[in-house]
Order: sequence, then structure tokens, then C-alpha cells
Amino acid sequence: MEPEQVDVVVVGLGVGGEEVAGRLAEAGLSVVGIERDLVGGECPYWGCIPSKMMIRAANALAEARRVDGLAGTAEVRPDWAPVAKRIREEATDTWDDRVAVERFTGRGGRFVRGSGRLDGPGRVRVGDQVFQARYGVVLGTGSRAAVPPIDGLADTPYWTNHQAIEVEELPESLLVLGGGAIGLELSQVFARFGVRVTIVEAMDRVLAVEEPESSEVAAAALRADGVEIHTGVRAERVEHDGQRFTVRASGGAEFTAERLLVVTGRRAHLEELGLDTVGVDAGQRFLPVDDRMRVVDDIWAVGDVTGEGAFTHIAMYQAAIVIADVLDRTRHARAGADPSGAASVVGGAMGAASRLSASGSSGSAGTVPRADYRALPRVTFTDPEVGAVGLTEQQARDRGINVQVGFTKLSTSTRGWIHGVGDEGFIKLVADADQGVLIGATSAGPAGGEVLSGLVVAVHAAVPLSQLRHMIYAYPTFHRAIEDALRNLH
Repeated sequence: MEPEQVDVVVVGLGVGGEEVAGRLAEAGLSVVGIERDLVGGECPYWGCIPSKMMIRAANALAEARRVDGLAGTAEVRPDWAPVAKRIREEATDTWDDRVAVERFTGRGGRFVRGSGRLDGPGRVRVGDQVFQARYGVVLGTGSRAAVPPIDGLADTPYWTNHQAIEVEELPESLLVLGGGAIGLELSQVFARFGVRVTIVEAMDRVLAVEEPESSEVAAAALRADGVEIHTGVRAERVEHDGQRFTVRASGGAEFTAERLLVVTGRRAHLEELGLDTVGVDAGQRFLPVDDRMRVVDDIWAVGDVTGEGAFTHIAMYQAAIVIADVLDRTRHARAGADPSGAASVVGGAMGAASRLSASGSSGSAGTVPRADYRALPRVTFTDPEVGAVGLTEQQARDRGINVQVGFTKLSTSTRGWIHGVGDEGFIKLVADADQGVLIGATSAGPAGGEVLSGLVVAVHAAVPLSQLRHMIYAYPTFHRAIEDALRNLH
């Protein structure tokens, strides 16, 4: 079949892919966007947005229960129905992406529903259609729940985050395999709505990728909500009798529940992309890219598939780099085709490339920005929230850095004392003593994710510790505890 010539093909319209495809189409390029599931990806349908609606509702219940001792008494009767209704009607349109598709085509893109696959340099096949991209292909196919090879699991009706988000009626009990951010967030939500929740985590602590203090605070908060937590326990077999799940684990442990939620990580499925046709190994866990998000010449990747973190903000950050690089590549290609210099990228693409390039966090003005993950922020939206940026203390020590650590409990700050019940949390700073700058930080507390913003700036911009110590911190705020942690650096 003779391929159809277009400027750019974007395979996978999750958060990053949709942004790239839409912005390039707005710039006047002929863009084909291919998506087999829902345009927008995990975040608006099964991730960030609906899960935070669930968390908001669960936190409202928790706050109402804290009225006693602060402002009288309150009686709380949880009801999941309005939560499910809001997710279904306001967030996901009952898991229909019509609005998202129209948003993309309204920006000038052409949408194709199906599974795109590389078929040689610049060539993408989807169904019986073949497209040849003049300037390049962008891969944004994301990741899916990684289901561990536990004996018997595949033959049972277990949940992933999809079923947990879509649930209309809550179970009486829930067994959660995985004590990472998603597992903790969903466990706390369901527990606050009256579900009996048990977490089984193979690592020796929950939230194992963060500071040990974060693990302690999160575990204590969930246990206070009635969640049973078992760490250092590995599931070995799963059974389902039609009514209940039974998980047989290491050491002879056994757990039962009405439902089983598996949240043990995510995986990019590279074997589906036809990478071998462009000389790329499909046997890797993620797709390695350079600092301009290039896999190979004329192929870029964004989002979860790159392995830089399954976060919407990473996908959007990478998308901006890809957009700038593609437009820059297009500008040079078209200028080369017209030695007189009269050729230009249609629809203002040259101007768009210049603006995007100049706004990059790395590189100089007029060049395509380069990816820089030193100050990668992440938030676990439990109550209390756990926000973190940069390196943990152990990661810094493993790199041979001369580390200083500053720590303070949030409850010892004035705002923490005022807040009273629910003020669990801390500020932890990780500094490079030789350079005199922060290289990591954690902010846990009622507004941990918001307090984190100042720490992200400090790590990203390498603000000298001397300047951070000589700042004015508003009183009485949660973020003022940063000043105490700076004072405790040693």
C-alpha cells in the first residue's frame, strides 16, 4: 500500500501525546494522532483526576470526624454514591473521550482510532492505513498496570486501578497488593468510606522509594484509619471461590477479602510498537531517550514510556521539549529546501518554536530546551500529603555526596500546633555540604504538596543555603517549618 504523506504522526494520545499532537497541529503541521483507548490517557479517566475526587471526598469525611475536640461534635455517614456520580459525570463522561477527540481535531489534527505500529523509518501502520511522516514520529503509548506472575492471579477477577476508579458500590473488604503511592491513596480512601482494607507489601516498608520518615508517617496515618498493613510479605498464590479472594503469602501468611486490588507498578509495552523496524530493542522495560526526548533520529517519545516517572507533569514537561525540537527540525528542513530563505513553517510554527525554545529550563535562549530531572517533584496524596523533590538522603549518600540533613516535625511549628489534630508531618532537607545547596527535600503534612513548591524552586535553581537561611518566611504558615529544618542542618 502506498503510504499517505503527512508531517508528523503521534502514536498514543495520552497527556503528553495529546499535547504534542495538538500543539503541532495548531502550528500548522499536518498531524495524525493515533489512539486505541481514550484520548487523554490514564490521568483524566483512571488516574490523577478521578482519584483526587475520591481523595477530596474521603478527606472531607476525615475533617468532619475531627470536629470533635475542635469545634463541638459531628456525626458522619459516608455515602459513595455522590463520589461515583461525580467521577462518572464530571470527570470521565462515563469513560467517553468524544470531547477530547473534538478538542484535538478542533486544533487542526486528524484523529485515527486504532493501534499504531512502526513499519520502518518514519512509517506508521494502523489497521489498513499507512502513514509516512516527513518530519518524524512521536511515541506516547504510556504504560499499563504491571501484574506480577503470582500463581493463580491471572484466572481471578482482580482489580487494577481501572476497576477501583470505576466502582459504583464499595465492597465490604479489600485486599491491596502494593504499598506504593497508588496503593496507599486508594487504601485510605476506601477505609474512610468504611471498607475493611489490608495492604500486603513485599518491601520492608510502604512508600519504599521515598524517605523512611515518609513511610512512617504514611503508615501511621493509614493505620489510624483502620488499614491493616503487612510489609516484608510476598504474595505466592491467589485463589477466588466466586465470592472471596484468598492470598497465600510467604511465611505461611494468609489473607482474605471480597475484592483484590493489584497496584504493584506499571510497565510500558514496547513489544507492540514495531521498534525492531527502526533498529531499536523492544526487550527493554522502558524506551531510552536523550535530553531532547529522541529515541533515534526523527523518533521522539514522551510520558510513561520513557521511564522517567509515571507523572502527568513529567509527560507535559517532556511534551514541551518535543514540540520545540520538532518545530526546530521542521524549520531547518524547510529552510534547507528553499535556499532563498523564503520558505517558512506554516501557521506560525517558526514563532512557536522560538518561544518554546527560549522558555526551556535548560540550554540557552534560541536553542531547544534539554530535559533536566534534578528537581523532579512528586506527591503522594494521602492525608497527610507526602511531597518530595530531588534525591533522598540514601540516594545522595550512595552517590558519594557529602550530605547534610535537616529535619523538623510539623507539629512543633506554630502552624502545626494551631492545626492540632491532623497535623502529622515533617520537613526534611538533604543538602550537598560542599556545594552549599539543597539536592533533595520532603514536605509531609496537611498541605505537603503545596509547601513542596518552594523546595522545588530551591533544588531546581540551586539556591545557596545562605540565601534560604536569609529569607523571610510568612508566619504562621506550614512552610515556615522549612526555616527550622534549615537551622537543624548538620
